[in-house]
Amino acid sequence: MDVLRPSLININGRIYRRNVIKEEHYEEEEEFSYVGPSESEELAADETCDTHVIDQTDKGYRCAIDVPSVLYKYIIGKKGETRRRLESDTKTSINIPKQGVEGQIVITGSHKAAVSSAVTRVEVLVDSFRRKQPFTHFLSFPLNDPKIQEGFLKFKDEVLQQCSQDHGVEGSIFQNPAKLHLTIGTMSLLNEMEVRKACEHLQECQSFIRDIAEGKPLPLEVTGIEYMNDDPAMVDVLYAKVNAKDRSDKLQVIAERLVEHFVSAGLMVREWDRVKLHGTVINTLFRRDSTGEESGGSGRQTVSEREAFDARNILKKFGACRFGEFELNTVLLSQRYSTDCTGYYTSAGSINFS
Repeated sequence: MDVLRPSLININGRIYRRNVIKEEHYEEEEEFSYVGPSESEELAADETCDTHVIDQTDKGYRCAIDVPSVLYKYIIGKKGETRRRLESDTKTSINIPKQGVEGQIVITGSHKAAVSSAVTRVEVLVDSFRRKQPFTHFLSFPLNDPKIQEGFLKFKDEVLQQCSQDHGVEGSIFQNPAKLHLTIGTMSLLNEMEVRKACEHLQECQSFIRDIAEGKPLPLEVTGIEYMNDDPAMVDVLYAKVNAKDRSDKLQVIAERLVEHFVSAGLMVREWDRVKLHGTVINTLFRRDSTGEESGGSGRQTVSEREAFDARNILKKFGACRFGEFELNTVLLSQRYSTDCTGYYTSAGSINFS
């Protein structure tokens, strides 16, 4: 780790340094063990907890924190080892609901500082394992306008007619036209409360989006294709370029502001210095999978199993392909691995430009 530029984590708006630790992996759910001190705990242990209310009781102090049930196992640890270690280190008692039951983790202790320390340690532990969960939702700009779908299907047909002899080029690696979209950022929302929180934060973005878009839908054009590898003969992802018709940067600015807002809220992790907006049209993870998902999962290919395709002829013949124009008027909180009545991803929330 670069000591001058350490990795940082954001917990409820507070920043902690991420220390390098050795991770242990266990196959069974109960086989998760605390290897202490946990990430950033040496720094965090002495911090005071100002993001949660610590109540004084007849027996001392109490704090209740919201943790999704899927993360309980990481706080309990192998045979309860992690919880016992946390309780011993902080001189507190940590009460965790039964697995699968949504509720609050309640931390009690004789001293306020001890409860505060335990809360911080639990939050750092939860944040560490939350980052390892697959994303469940994403903010998206839908590109499934009928005109764009029509242009995409024409592109697909012509590519298969003219380039199907090229290595790895076949129908299943093309995106589902009903799910064409731009991904703004991904999130792991692990229970209904977190989904509601994300929806509320999306609504908070309404005013600045309307200011940027001047209260009108944003005219866009989808023209040209690019690839995401160094070698055009070994490509995994081919995407369509999307730009504002007036050549302004409004679309990029809206995306940046959305990511900034959700990162500040602790709901999203910034992956890039600049949001990379791209409309995926071909992805080798789609191979033998007709759902149009962009990432491996149960029954889907993993990155190591991907078979790249030769995109040289596609780029030569269709590099300036014109998919069409449309007016974008919506930002959606989309649910991964889902489909609504239109064929697009099911939306948990949305806001309009106008």
